[in-house]
Amino acid sequence: GGVELHPYDSIAEHMAAVLREGPHTKIWINKRSSHALCALVPVKRRVSLLSPVQLMKAVKNTTEIQGMRKAHIRDAVALCCYFSTLEKEVAKGCLTEISAANMLEEFRREQLDFVSLSFPTISSSGPNGAIIHYIPTPKTDRKLSVDELYLCDSGGQYRDGTTDVTRTMHFGTPTDKEKEAFTLVLKGHIALCTAVFPSDTEGSRIEVIARAPLWSKGLNYKHGTGHGIGCFLSVHEGPQGINIRPAAEPLKADMFVSDEPGYYEDGSFGVRIENIVLIKPAETKYNYDGVQYLTMEPVTLVPIQKKMILPELLTSDEVEWLNCYHSTCLQLVGECLAEQGRGEALQWLSRETTPLG
Repeated sequence: GGVELHPYDSIAEHMAAVLREGPHTKIWINKRSSHALCALVPVKRRVSLLSPVQLMKAVKNTTEIQGMRKAHIRDAVALCCYFSTLEKEVAKGCLTEISAANMLEEFRREQLDFVSLSFPTISSSGPNGAIIHYIPTPKTDRKLSVDELYLCDSGGQYRDGTTDVTRTMHFGTPTDKEKEAFTLVLKGHIALCTAVFPSDTEGSRIEVIARAPLWSKGLNYKHGTGHGIGCFLSVHEGPQGINIRPAAEPLKADMFVSDEPGYYEDGSFGVRIENIVLIKPAETKYNYDGVQYLTMEPVTLVPIQKKMILPELLTSDEVEWLNCYHSTCLQLVGECLAEQGRGEALQWLSRETTPLG
């Protein structure tokens, strides 16, 4: 259909040949391409626009949306099996960051249509949780402990979707500072997920919503709040995102992004709560100037640990959101756990999703 494929090693030669076709011939090249590629095309001969292929990938079709939903349910089954096992095993003092990550991978491999991890698991205990992109190595591997927070950022590639989820858990008694930080992060997470904004709004314009509860206490985090995600493709997929830096493409209905505020205290602990959310039309009373308004719906369905929450810091609307979210987790993931005969994980899920307040 008019598409020609060439070896990547011949790109310089091929682009030069295209330019020789005539003085008015131009080459469409994304301005975010590498300097080496952009330098092959004179500025006046470039069309520096976003590739339409990127937008086609970013805005998911019905099949992709359904696949992402199903993949996230099965992924949540694996995570429920994992966290319910950690709850029993961490106190024995035998699990390390690496052995725990390996266990999680095995739970994922038991799920239908699992292909691979979507990225190396960030399995981090105590002070390692404060390292935002920490990957455990034999040299840094720490034991999981009932005395420290455990931050796990992980994901899977399934034939019908890609997942990326972060949960922060404590298997003993968290400190008041840890609970306060966790609750502020949760408030930001909920605020962004429930925000209503006009279609074609850049992610950079709504990112402050997730940071505001932390800012109000003089706290912050040094990473973006959301990235796009592919459907059995790249776990970080543009062009959309929710970041302080302007993204190449505004947010549109049927895009998926992550919602992942956090807080990190060097040498002590890290907190992050991450769901993948679907951007969808919002129901609004008015429709000013014919503009469609959007909001977000979580497709990640893993309980948020209630023992880490200071309920007095949450509003009634935030408590209602959390309870509704947990009810959905129990309904959809619980059904899948029952079908797979995973009774212990189902009991854990039932306990973790009881209403707050």
